[in-house]
This record gives sequence, C-alpha cells and structure tokens, in this order.
Amino acid sequence: MAKTKTTFFCQNCGAQHAKWLGQCASCGEWNTIIEEVVQTDEKRSWKQGSFVKHTQKALALNQITFTEEDRINTNNKELDTVLGGGLVKGAVVLLGGEPGIGKSTLILQVALGLTQKVLYVSGEESQNQIKMRGERLDGKNSECLILTETNTQQIFSVIEELQPEIVVIDSIQTLHTSVVDALPGSVTQIRETAAELIKFSKETNTPVILIGHITKEGIIAGPKILEHMVDVVLQFEGDRNHLYRILRAQKNRFGSTSELGIYEMQQNGLREVANPSELLISEKDSALSGSVIAATLEGHRPFMIEVQALVSSAVYGTPQRSSTGYNIKRLHMMLAVLEKRAGFKLGAKDVFLNIAGGLSVNDPAIDLAVIVAILSSNQDVAIPQNYCFAAEVGLAGEIRPVNRIEQRIIEAEKLGFDAIMISKFAKLSKTKFNITVLRASKVEDIVKALF
Repeated sequence: MAKTKTTFFCQNCGAQHAKWLGQCASCGEWNTIIEEVVQTDEKRSWKQGSFVKHTQKALALNQITFTEEDRINTNNKELDTVLGGGLVKGAVVLLGGEPGIGKSTLILQVALGLTQKVLYVSGEESQNQIKMRGERLDGKNSECLILTETNTQQIFSVIEELQPEIVVIDSIQTLHTSVVDALPGSVTQIRETAAELIKFSKETNTPVILIGHITKEGIIAGPKILEHMVDVVLQFEGDRNHLYRILRAQKNRFGSTSELGIYEMQQNGLREVANPSELLISEKDSALSGSVIAATLEGHRPFMIEVQALVSSAVYGTPQRSSTGYNIKRLHMMLAVLEKRAGFKLGAKDVFLNIAGGLSVNDPAIDLAVIVAILSSNQDVAIPQNYCFAAEVGLAGEIRPVNRIEQRIIEAEKLGFDAIMISKFAKLSKTKFNITVLRASKVEDIVKALF
C-alpha cells in the first residue's frame, strides 16, 4: 500500500527542502517554497525477488543491431536543421523561450504545415484565440485538431479516440494530473505530467512537443529533471524589439547541438531566413569607422555578421566597458592585448561593442573583427565595406587559425566580398579563390596593413 507524505519545493528552481523556509537556499528567492503532497511507493529490497522477471538480455556493443531513426519532415527547414533532420518518432521535444517571443506561433505554424494528423492541446488559450492566430498564419493542414484541456486523463482519452500522429502541449506548466494532489505549475505536477506524456510517447511511438515557460533567470520553469527526461531541449531566443528569432538546441539525443535556426517575425507568422548574412549586414551609403564584417560559423552554417565598436574619451572618472552579443570578459582581454602588443592606450577611453541584429555570438573567429572595429573607431579610419575577417586572437597578440576556414571564405566570396583576412597559419586545401585572401600573424601586422 502506497503512503503519502508532504515535502517542500521551491517554485522557482525546483529545489527540495525538508521544512518551510522564507528564502530558498538554492536560488535565493523569497516566499517561493510551497508544501506539496508527494506519493511514494513502498520500499522493497531488490533481494526479496518479488520483481517481474526481466526478458531483455544484456548485449555486447558489437551484438546490437543499429537501426536509423524514423523521422518526420516538419516542412520547416530551420526546425528540421536544428532537430538534426526532422522530428524523430517517439521523441519528446521541449521548447522554451521568453513570453511573447513566438513559441506558440512557431509550433502552431509547424502543426498547420504538416500533412500528418496533429492534436494541438492548449491550456492557455481558447479555441477562438487559436483560430484567429491560425487564420493569420494561413495554415493548410485540415488534420490539425485543437483541444483546450489541462487534465492529462482527459487529454489521453481524446488521444485514444483520435489516434493523432503528433501531439503538441501548450504549455506543460498548465497541465495537472489526478495522480498527485498539487497545484498546476508546481514542481510535482510538472514532473508527473511530463512523466505521463513521456511514457505515452515511448509506448505509442508518437512524437510529443512540449512548450515550456521560463523563469526570469532564463531557465525553463519547474524541476531541472524535466530537461533530463525529454529527448530534445530547444531554446527560442530573440529580442521582442527586433524582428529576428533564433532557435538553438541545448540538448539533442538524435543530432548535433551546434545547429542554428533563424526566423524573421512578420505579420503573417515566422519566415525562415535561408541566408541570414543579407539581413545581419546593414546597408550603408559609405564606409563608417568602427563597423567591421566578421565571418562566423554556427553549426555547419557560415554567415556574415556586423561588429560595431565605439571608442570615445571617458567623461566620467571610470571608463565604461559595454558589450552586447559578445562576451564582456573577452572584450577586456582584447583591450589588454591591444595595449600590451600594439601600444594603443585605451585605459582612459570608453569602449562600446555591439553585434548587429541582436545576435549573441560565441565563435572565437570574430576576435579579429572586434580588434579591427575598436582600432577603426579609435583612429576614426573606416574599413572598406568589401573586407571581412575570420581569425582568433591570442593573449600574445598572435592571429590564430579557426576551424572550417574554407567554408567562411566561400561564403564571403558568394556574398561579393573582395578580401578576407585570416591567420597566416591557416591551412587551405584549395589555393585559388575568387576573393583575395590576406594573411596576418600578429596584431602589429593588422595595424600596419589597415592603419
């Protein structure tokens, strides 16, 4: 006979506590700890031999036969790329993002673009609200069925009746199950409802897409185990003041986590951006100082981004250092390299750096573009618009090679750039390009060549 007990969970981070506390010891938030009922089974020793006989045999690695995952094409190239080639049957996908960023719009757009029967379960909006959005998105899938329900037992009864090929839950935080006595959105409810949906997905080989809310810290609300339980965790990023949205995979059991999907928010939904370089590079009448183009790489996709820098005399006592889309600590390193290796005294000047388009880039290949943009703004000398840069900068001031440099050169060539500057030590298998390849070994070489 199972017995029930209560325990205390933080509704912000999911940490468990033995007693009520005013402040969570894990995340530091106040008044977020709530008592919840947790049901535990009777403890039973594994030595008692009262378990069901296991029929699955343990096999050596060379005895296991490999079968390719059966994938569903979502008819959305950006999403398919991030997923690793499509939606795997029996997979559970968790999509997180800030409020109003377009999570529901993206998934409803995908559901309406599929040819399979889709059950879209919403616990946040009415059927009329979803119909208004669906008409704006101009969906063509007549097999997309809308259900507004939050009780998982009711949802499973509808699933048993309709037999959908794909199930969408919007959102996991609104669901509740009768198995546990806790409020919807609590840690216990999220864990139990997610476990039920995962069990259903694996037993019926039906893909399930879960939409999840995030906390103010930017992590998915609920217990951290939720991200461990699902197969794929996607993050939908972007600034609501910008048109661009970025889809990243934080976890993917069926593919790479280095791929990137880019969308543009429009009146009739999200448009897939096949060539992000054209959107991320702003049109200018003439070359401006402090604006430099960098050849970056996200996953297997090369594209060009615009790095903007502004160097000005510090009006206040302490010079300001600000960075948007680029690691601020790495910016401090680049400034130290310029002062130590190139002799530029920037200690009494404000330095502001921005990656145009609202992107956040971690590729070290934009280091060279960052340094050139800072020098360009400091000297007030414009870099030619047909130049781009792709190299990492070390602490000794050396220009280091980066991976897949030929892909970056070909992308720059395709977009009409006349010259690209790379490391002197980069190895190229192809010797002839329709673009001038400039090489440098030290920061001093950059200063002499450009300034």
